[in-house]
Amino acid sequence: MYRLLVAQVLLGCWSVAQPFCPSQCTCVYHGRSDGTGSRSVLCNDPDMSDIPVNVPVDTVKLRVEKTAVRRVPTEAFYYLSELRYLWITYNSITSVDPGSFYNLKVLHELRLDGNMIATFPWESLKEMPSLRTLDLHNNRLTSVPVEAAPYLVNITYLDISSNKLTTLPSDLVDIWPPFSGVLPSANVSQKTVLGLQDNPWYCDCRISKLIELSKMTSIPVVLMDQFLLCSGPENLAGVLFQRAELDQCLKPSVMTSATKITSSLGSNVLLRCDANGFPTPTLSWTRADGSAFNNTVVQQSPGEGVHWSILSLHNIMFKDAGDYLCKAKNVAGKAEASITLSVDGMQSTTQSPPMNITKLPDGQPVTSFAGTKMSLYTSLSPVLTTTAAMTTMPPLPTRKSLGPGEGVQRSPPAGDKPTKVQQSKGSKGLMMSDKFKKKADLKDIEVVEETSDTAVLLWTAEGFPSDAPLTVVYFPYDAKDDKESVDTEVGQGKLLLEYLMPNQLYTVCLVTKGSVSGKEQCVNFSTLDNGGDDGQNKVLMIASAIACAVAVPLIVVLLYKILCLYCKGNSSRNNGTDDDLSKETYVKFETLTMKQRTLNGQANDLWARRQTQESERMLLCSRSSIDSQMTYKSDSSRSEYLC
Repeated sequence: MYRLLVAQVLLGCWSVAQPFCPSQCTCVYHGRSDGTGSRSVLCNDPDMSDIPVNVPVDTVKLRVEKTAVRRVPTEAFYYLSELRYLWITYNSITSVDPGSFYNLKVLHELRLDGNMIATFPWESLKEMPSLRTLDLHNNRLTSVPVEAAPYLVNITYLDISSNKLTTLPSDLVDIWPPFSGVLPSANVSQKTVLGLQDNPWYCDCRISKLIELSKMTSIPVVLMDQFLLCSGPENLAGVLFQRAELDQCLKPSVMTSATKITSSLGSNVLLRCDANGFPTPTLSWTRADGSAFNNTVVQQSPGEGVHWSILSLHNIMFKDAGDYLCKAKNVAGKAEASITLSVDGMQSTTQSPPMNITKLPDGQPVTSFAGTKMSLYTSLSPVLTTTAAMTTMPPLPTRKSLGPGEGVQRSPPAGDKPTKVQQSKGSKGLMMSDKFKKKADLKDIEVVEETSDTAVLLWTAEGFPSDAPLTVVYFPYDAKDDKESVDTEVGQGKLLLEYLMPNQLYTVCLVTKGSVSGKEQCVNFSTLDNGGDDGQNKVLMIASAIACAVAVPLIVVLLYKILCLYCKGNSSRNNGTDDDLSKETYVKFETLTMKQRTLNGQANDLWARRQTQESERMLLCSRSSIDSQMTYKSDSSRSEYLC
């Protein structure tokens, strides 16, 4: 009896220990020779409408396929802590809750292909740190937000093909080599597989990186289908990514006014960088070491595709030394450049003299240091010009992209202490010695070939290198605020000024780099009045009208004469033929009739002549002289002639 009771208890305990399998699923345990094993569960009942909740907790692989499940609820698998493979494929799922994958710390593979998901909770991927495979093939996704990029960094297999995607954020493409900046690992077999095909891609600058990626070879990124197609715009519809050329799309390029700056302790420094690109890139400043800073930043975009930024550092200290990064970014890509700042001098308790900022009558700011008579003036136009110190003025509008200056930036000294400046390699230099300034000069400045909207500026340079930068500033004589500038080189000696106003007096000035404000060389000129052209056009129009009025009647008369001559010629030919027929074909003849014989008649009186009337003329054929016969009927009857 005791043994029977023990056996029943053991049997009950064993049955409780055995995992329970859902009625609509199939559970399979895969044992190994070493005594370990794994469990997989397959649920493919077409009548299943909800995710099963009583799946064995030791399940490693769960497949829910071809069911009527429409939604993945919150914490649907939180008790499956050992789950490594989750396939929810070819169901009717339309929504996935952001907390659906809670506690799946070891999940390696998630497949949701063949559903009707329009929006995927990308933030839910943070609950699966071990995830490497994400399959969203054949759904209804319309976009992948930029916020998804951090959660996809570790994904090595991503399939978003056969959806409704038209573009991808540039930041998302940046997580894949070579845009990520991470060098390929030594393990060549470790690659990232991307499925992007069968989407209506709109080929513009937003996916320029994706197009560039498809053209690359020997990179650790593999596309499932190399033949990606553009669906728009119309001029690129049906074109392969490898053959697509985007016109208005240019990666940013960044240049700094200096690469290294050495400044005195307590001085003020301006760091400047310029960026070019299309669309116009955005600029931002950071420290290379990641440390935070709070300084004034001035930015401006003087034209499309051009952007410059200036970082102001006041009363610098030793902690301000280091590398400063200027980062440019647009949808076509990003770039950065660095400036190294070194602080020279010993710690001093004396404060740097305060700066006083005043304005000139024309509104341009001028900076001066208290206790000194030195007045400083610089322009923060797209080409940087510096003197002993730096300050800002509103940049002159330019009509074309102006490249950044290449030289050394200098900060104002603290007191009378000299400042050390280190020049970057390959820079042309923005400073000229006083001796050089005295020798260099621009002469023979004149404006020729003026028209109503253009003029040609000529000059002669002495003492300047041929490639020295030169800025030409021109504005209406009575509107100095409407200044426009064009950058060129001193050696050109000639420049065409376009888009001028007719009948307007202009002032044009030549400004060389390093020249002192107010020393510009200027000349005045006037554009022509286009009224004379209008008068000449009116004269030409009147003359043309008179010529047409005279020429048209003459042409009509000439055509009439030609037509009359033509008709007369035809009539003459027809009349001539009738006359010939009258002369040659018709003959006038007499009719002979026989007289009645008398007893005393003479033989020669046998015939009597009778004149024929005009109506009795008869047409003789060509054989009438041979074939004509006269048939006699009676003496009183009319003779008949046969042809």
